[in-house]
Amino acid sequence: DGQATLGNTVMKGNVRKVRRLYHDRVIAGFAGGTADAFTLFELFERKLELHQGHLVKAAVELAKDWRTDRMLRKLEALLAVADENASLIITGNGDVVQPENDLIAIGSGGPYAQAAARALLENTELGARDIVEKSLGIAGDICIYTNQFHTIEELASKA
Repeated sequence: DGQATLGNTVMKGNVRKVRRLYHDRVIAGFAGGTADAFTLFELFERKLELHQGHLVKAAVELAKDWRTDRMLRKLEALLAVADENASLIITGNGDVVQPENDLIAIGSGGPYAQAAARALLENTELGARDIVEKSLGIAGDICIYTNQFHTIEELASKA
């Protein structure tokens, strides 16, 4: 979604929380503090360059730095990153998680979107984009910190 809140007030409704990195081969999104997330995007992009686009290695290296660096530890955001091989969530606790089915969702509406996506994935023949659109719509209908402004990025299929 594109909602930025300060406490219980909507500050902006069209924030672009998803971007393409490393020659458009990686998609990264964030939840949490915007300034913190942009700092993490920059650091993650450097890790991707250093490791020639190897997503998992870059994610693990960022998580290690984020966990051990005194200044980085104060950053309050989550990153969701994906390439054609993996989808990961990176946290400031040093976690790099690849959820089942590579189905990732973060932020206030994340659990609603993930539950909806899982139900649609397991019970319909919908394609990935349709599942994402419907799941984000459901999350926006339920969660007061999630809106209906969606930025959807797609990676080329391996097939």
